[in-house]
Amino acid sequence: MAADNLPSEFDVVILGTGLTESVVAAACSRVGQRVLHVDRRNYYAGNWASFTFNGLLSWIEEYKAQQEATSPEAEPGWRDKLEEGEEALTLNTVDNFISNIEIFCYVSQEDDEEEEEKSEVAPPTSAQSDELEENGTKEITTTMDEALEQQGHEGPEDKETDEACQSPQEEEPPVDHNQSEPTVDVKKKISYAKLLKEGRRFNIDLVSKLMYSRGALVDLLIKSNVSRYAEFKNVNRILTYRNGKVEQVPCSRADVFSSKQLTMVEKRMLMKFLTFCLDFEQHPEEFQECSEQTFWAFLQTKKLTENLQHFIIHSIAMVSSETLTEDGLRATQHFLRCLGRYGNTPFLFPLYGLGEIPQCFCRMCAVFGGIYCLRHSVRCLVIDKEANKCKALIDSRGQRISCSHLVVEEGYVAKEQRKSIVYKQTSRAVLITDRSVLPQESDQQVSLVTIPPLEASGSSVRMVELCSSSMTCMPGTYLVHLTCSSTGTAREDLGPVVSRMFYEPATPGDEPAGDDRTRPTVLWGVYFSMRDTSQMDSSEYHLPSNVHVCTGPDASLGSDYSIKLAESIFQKLLPDEEFCPPAPNPEDIIYDGDGNPGEGAGFEESPKSMGSTIEDECSRSRPEGKTSEQETETKEADTTEE
Repeated sequence: MAADNLPSEFDVVILGTGLTESVVAAACSRVGQRVLHVDRRNYYAGNWASFTFNGLLSWIEEYKAQQEATSPEAEPGWRDKLEEGEEALTLNTVDNFISNIEIFCYVSQEDDEEEEEKSEVAPPTSAQSDELEENGTKEITTTMDEALEQQGHEGPEDKETDEACQSPQEEEPPVDHNQSEPTVDVKKKISYAKLLKEGRRFNIDLVSKLMYSRGALVDLLIKSNVSRYAEFKNVNRILTYRNGKVEQVPCSRADVFSSKQLTMVEKRMLMKFLTFCLDFEQHPEEFQECSEQTFWAFLQTKKLTENLQHFIIHSIAMVSSETLTEDGLRATQHFLRCLGRYGNTPFLFPLYGLGEIPQCFCRMCAVFGGIYCLRHSVRCLVIDKEANKCKALIDSRGQRISCSHLVVEEGYVAKEQRKSIVYKQTSRAVLITDRSVLPQESDQQVSLVTIPPLEASGSSVRMVELCSSSMTCMPGTYLVHLTCSSTGTAREDLGPVVSRMFYEPATPGDEPAGDDRTRPTVLWGVYFSMRDTSQMDSSEYHLPSNVHVCTGPDASLGSDYSIKLAESIFQKLLPDEEFCPPAPNPEDIIYDGDGNPGEGAGFEESPKSMGSTIEDECSRSRPEGKTSEQETETKEADTTEE
């Protein structure tokens, strides 16, 4: 359908394709609403997007040019579209969500292929290579359906203690994961030309988040059957930076008792405290006296060692030193309850990056009749003065489209419609490095690293390190995301952490020497600040009653805030409808007529009768040999564009 042939009336119009907007679109379309989902950008996911390396460079150039552009205001061409008793409400046309972008390149920008070939490291032995190639990502990916089947009919309450205190690998012999010295000193030489050539192997997220295995996002993916559109990888390790080195954090029973960082007394103390946290509400006498104190002070009353306090505060609860006791206990409990569902950590990461998740919900919306338009701008909203409601919108082609409800990304709201708002900022950095911060025998590790404040006035930093099997970077490199609350620019906030944990060549192409050889080398990096609008609600805007604002991603590690906001907006739109009911499995659909029932239609029992896995669904929906990015391009070609 061409953009000039859009229907003139919809139940719900949604501006922006971020996670919250996409979930609302899928939920509305699933219950039969006529949905129009548009975005002025030329890519899906908005501020949640993932880019290839080359795509990110192009996006940065375009974004900076957009910020600097000062085009004169054009004469409104929509005056004749307004009727008596109506007024126009203009929208913001410039995206200000990201600022202070700084790029640094630490590799040689000369295309020296001969030198690169000479410096390449010999591949693994043939046996190792065959094993890696045969297993591929099958060993490292987890499907939600498979994990749920493994749980059988046991209820979550019956499993909580085991999940928090027991790992599937408990019976394996203990392995020392705490060696921060690299095992291999030789590394492949990578040039800037190589990064550009392999740019399509990168999927770089604007937002850095992980998925709690019992969080709102994972629960929604399972409930709605949207999980069939994506694949996931376990986060293998939780690390912390302490006393100048990176250490692995023991959090499951197996990790605790195999840890060489803890004494036997500390192991018992930690297990006792974690067991208490699982059902701390049942023992109010243990914490009520400290309810007005900080969680840190509460841990001291439990006579936990500094070692244990560090692990609990920074890597398990992941709270600040000012967090109150009950909030800290609740965060610890949530962490523990997420253990063991899909692996020995509480977290999952979507292959190809976080930007895949909004696209999955967009796909569900389209399956149930939603119409998509990228590169499609909206000039203004048409407001009924008497009712104070949005009746319609007028797009960039001058078409008037009526709607009952409008859901809009916060970045579309003009300054005139906002009250005096002071935004919070989040500092972000994305690095491409040559090796892990904690090398191990396997180089296919996804790690969450917690870094306490380096200074008393500083913020704690969260680091997510992704390997090539996460489909976010090329082999031989790691993609590192750093995030913290802003006190200055992103470079000012995160630069000291990067300088302490990584080697940054003074001149592009320089080789590390001495102690620098023990640290990963930064090949390329970008720093930027992101606006955090999560603290805002509908009362912060002067907007009609049927216009609902979706604030952007928050600074937390999970996505619970965005999912709960989407559900809240949906309940305002359709209070009597179920939020994202399960989509029918394609194999369960009964077709009328005399069409060919297809192969396998008979009396034999289907091996998929208990539900199909994510990989199986993806293999059917994604053509053979087609990458995620190619699939996205195909999907964009099928959407309505201006």
